[in-house]
Amino acid sequence: MVIVMASIIGLLAFGWFAANVLRPAGGGGGGGGAAYPAAEYRLTAPRTLLDGKYELADDQSAQRQKELESSPVDETDIRAPQATVAQYTSASEGGVLVLSGMHGRIRNPDTAREKMLDGAATADGATLAVPAKDVTPAGSDVTVTCQVVTMAQDGGGTASLPICAWADENTSASVTVVTAATSTKSPQDIDLEAAAEMTTQVREQVRKPLS
Repeated sequence: MVIVMASIIGLLAFGWFAANVLRPAGGGGGGGGAAYPAAEYRLTAPRTLLDGKYELADDQSAQRQKELESSPVDETDIRAPQATVAQYTSASEGGVLVLSGMHGRIRNPDTAREKMLDGAATADGATLAVPAKDVTPAGSDVTVTCQVVTMAQDGGGTASLPICAWADENTSASVTVVTAATSTKSPQDIDLEAAAEMTTQVREQVRKPLS
């Protein structure tokens, strides 16, 4: 179950990356006259997350960065993007965590966050089951936006996937955590407040100063 779910979530995350970071040759670009923020933070993929419960299983950051550099990039809202895409697994939780994002100089964080979720909702095989809603976890000043999509499984039925995203002036990423228990829940029963809280914790652990 976990192996199958890992593949599904990975495709979802990478589908967003291709849809929203890369664009066809000849597309519009530029950045207008507005200033871009200074580069102060980066996005990392540490060996473990969430108090060691999730261990790094597959870091595809280098591969995704090569794709980024070899394809035309829409830099309307972000300059010098650097990819961070990684998958974590947890034996104790029986789950999978996928981090998919980038760091750079992001001029419009709200747009970046919306694009991540739009890409996930429109990925091949995905159906938006619970629309995106903003959540600000207690004690945090960061807005996290969460939604639930469902995807068909090979053996029949569907799996519920909660997806949360944040974006600030330097980092932008989506976090998807799925366990065997949550994947079989009705989309409306997924606790998005808890998902947002977990995403905030992940952000604190992967967002690091450049210096």
